[in-house]
Amino acid sequence: MTVYHHRHAFTLIELLVVFAIIGILMGLVFPAVQAIRESARRTVCLNNIRQLALATLNYESAFDRFPQSYAALPGIATPVPDQWSARARLLRYVEEDNLHDLVDFSQPYSSQLAVATTRIAPFLCPSEVNDVVRVNSAGVPRDYPANYAMNMGTWKIWNPLDGSVGDGAFHVNSRYSAADFLDGMSQTLMAAEVKAYTPYLRNSVEDPGPIAPSTTAFVATYSAAPGDTLMGQNLMQNTGQTEWADGLCQQSGFTTTFVPNTRVNYTYSGTVYDIDYVSYREGTHATRQSYASITARSYHRGGINIAMMDASVRFLSDEIDLSMWRAMGSRAGREVY
Repeated sequence: MTVYHHRHAFTLIELLVVFAIIGILMGLVFPAVQAIRESARRTVCLNNIRQLALATLNYESAFDRFPQSYAALPGIATPVPDQWSARARLLRYVEEDNLHDLVDFSQPYSSQLAVATTRIAPFLCPSEVNDVVRVNSAGVPRDYPANYAMNMGTWKIWNPLDGSVGDGAFHVNSRYSAADFLDGMSQTLMAAEVKAYTPYLRNSVEDPGPIAPSTTAFVATYSAAPGDTLMGQNLMQNTGQTEWADGLCQQSGFTTTFVPNTRVNYTYSGTVYDIDYVSYREGTHATRQSYASITARSYHRGGINIAMMDASVRFLSDEIDLSMWRAMGSRAGREVY
């Protein structure tokens, strides 16, 4: 006797139910996976900034001073050859000995493209979406960005008339030692995250004065000097924080003018940009003072990774009070926070 076994197929409704369940499960799992990935990236980022902080302390141990951010001469409009950033001076301490040996600090970094276009992994956050070499108008590589910038204080950067600088930890011609940090090494910012390819307004016609702005609306009142515009696509390029070797503040520094991740909107030709601002680039004018609003920015939601001068690191919330943020940025303000 032949026995027939009937195979029951899934009905359309059953298939739809299965697909719905799979979709729900994926909807639950995917955000969790993304959160785990972001947590891992943030951890790597924190380790990177820790490595930079330890390298800075090792430099101070070797030279009895912390690295300067830039070199300039008071009353001189032409940049001196040594324009190298504090980060460049730390190469040997972030296991980049071979690259350090290629550097001639007596010559401009812009004349040593083999160095300036090298990608330095510890200088880059894994969440950076523009982890690419910067090219010139002819498509030739000329620089590589970085995501960790040095603390250049609240607002003032450089006065070429008397050589005075602002209240941060790194400045033009600075030779600070641990004793210069009257607020305490653990109370003073060393470094913070920034975003590569940030547009910025530079060399404004108007002098903003020594008092740091209280609102971001200040940028709307400034116009670029002849020959200078907002650094944006088709205007030049979004070039802020794209040159790890360059010591200029908009390339290797941040200021505490505004709390982390504050949007500083500036409209140019109908497009709104989130910008940094430099009243005049330090070392490029004989009389114009340099003030800067260079915001610490991060791809990590809710805050940024920072390092203090004692090499301690942590994740700092965007919700920090502005007065506290500025107090953290000063080296000798004797603030209590």
